[in-house]
Amino acid sequence: MFASEVNLVGNHPKFVKALDLARNIAVTKAPALVTGESGTGKKAFCNFVHKSSARTNAEIHTVDCSMEAKKVENEILGYRDEETGRFHKGVLERANGGSVILANIDSLDEKFQKRLYTILQELSDYDLDVRILATTSKNLSKYVGAGRFHRALYTYFSGSQINLVPLRERGEDIKVIAEHFVAAWAAQNNTTSATFTEEAIAKISNFYWAHNVAELKNVIEGSMQNVQNGQIDVNAVELGEKKAEAQTQEADEDGFRLMSLKEAERLLIRKALIHTSENRTQAAKILGVSIRTLRNKINEYRTDGNNYFVNLR
Repeated sequence: MFASEVNLVGNHPKFVKALDLARNIAVTKAPALVTGESGTGKKAFCNFVHKSSARTNAEIHTVDCSMEAKKVENEILGYRDEETGRFHKGVLERANGGSVILANIDSLDEKFQKRLYTILQELSDYDLDVRILATTSKNLSKYVGAGRFHRALYTYFSGSQINLVPLRERGEDIKVIAEHFVAAWAAQNNTTSATFTEEAIAKISNFYWAHNVAELKNVIEGSMQNVQNGQIDVNAVELGEKKAEAQTQEADEDGFRLMSLKEAERLLIRKALIHTSENRTQAAKILGVSIRTLRNKINEYRTDGNNYFVNLR
């Protein structure tokens, strides 16, 4: 199955189910919440809902809610320039008749969450017709239970929720998507396409893909630089340590900050926990350690007084 407008490709039953749900949501005016790990295509699904709806010719705007709180509020509601006195409209007005994507909505300031919910309930009073789409890689229901997300705002979105499956669980879709990226890269660069050797396909099929489709796209585009005789062989596909080493070298040239092993370890554990929405089982799998080892490290960092680990639930 291929939704060409936004490059949604795949045949896995859970992916097809998500795509069908997106189509059903598109014909309504309902807001929607798209959940999934980093790189699974949450924004692409939001754009698909917009493009598949009667709003397709209207504007769609995105606000990253992980930005500084005041900037997010200004971007959504608008603000008056202190120097010129000019009022800059927010996305709710600019996208009237269209859609707004609130990316990483879990990062929305807790006080503003309540205010935003009230405003969304009153849009029609201001002659505003906007579909609100939100994305998150977190478990918002747990955030609600922990008092970290406004229950009413969660309810506003959760009636139409699209859950995206990680790439590593999509089996044959990995090959299908990889071949799609090869063809797309070849067309974009006006060159001939290429095919994978069996060994190369096995290599990408067995990789963990912590950053999902976005990571696969970067790897395939890099592999296209190493095509020989129209084939992408196992050596052309750089994964794991070799690719990480190359990325680190690039970072060094841009001023990569050296740090102690202990600091690097703490940073890596924190990033793994954030990436997995604080799912310790998944984080331990990515890090290649046991749950017990991860738990001991978390307790160690709590004892050291690190704010993130002290507040980790």
